[in-house]
Amino acid sequence: MDCQYESYSYQLSEIKHHYGKNVHILSDTFLISHLAELCSEKTKQPVINELITTLYQALLKIVVNAEFPVTRAKIPTRMITSHPEAVYEGPVIDPKTKAVAVNLARAGTLPSHVCYTALNYFLSPDLVRQDHISIARKTDSSEKVTGSHVSGHKIGGDVKDSIVLFPDPMGATGSTIVEAIDLYKDSGRVKKFISMHCIITPEYLKNVLYQHPDLVVYAIRLDRGLSPASVLKTTPGERWDEEKGLNSKQYIVPGGGGFGEVLNNSYV
Repeated sequence: MDCQYESYSYQLSEIKHHYGKNVHILSDTFLISHLAELCSEKTKQPVINELITTLYQALLKIVVNAEFPVTRAKIPTRMITSHPEAVYEGPVIDPKTKAVAVNLARAGTLPSHVCYTALNYFLSPDLVRQDHISIARKTDSSEKVTGSHVSGHKIGGDVKDSIVLFPDPMGATGSTIVEAIDLYKDSGRVKKFISMHCIITPEYLKNVLYQHPDLVVYAIRLDRGLSPASVLKTTPGERWDEEKGLNSKQYIVPGGGGFGEVLNNSYV
């Protein structure tokens, strides 16, 4: 084997913060540029779906590189008929990894489909599945979020030893992810839970990490736009209790609007 593969490793590009080792806020100009375009008020369908697809294809690549197990492979190339040395011997993502992509309807439907489709190309398709959870915010009379309500789900089996992915664009309050993980923790011990977001808030992180400290969080952007100016000058998480990214209706600022509505052109 070529010695260049003996200590082969992936280096994650992320910003510095004080939210803990399970939180990864990416430092990626390509992704943050596409996300800025996605959140612009002038961006509409079908460009919205194209941008979401691009973002989640790239985000999945990052998550797989950083979180999925690696094995060594020996794979003869097409040159093997001419050269006995024509064998790639080195690292590959372990195809025996079990993975579940969870569709948190409705904002998570397209992101989950993108991830599910991609996973089947480098993992054994028999070990990959997509689950579906119909889940929505519960609000009070002032439209403040009080939790989440699961109205139905289709979970295709246990999740023992699986990597369970939640590709959900907006991590606002965290109530949806908390409820979904609660559901899965009743059906077997997973290898890890990973949430994959376009945008998260400090409030989201406080909620999900309190309820499920084992959750691994990946996000393209952290929005804390309603924080005091002095807080915005500090490293994220340094003055966590003073950080604010949600308005009175618990939508993200600067954010990009409710992605469930935006993605489906359905504002009810």
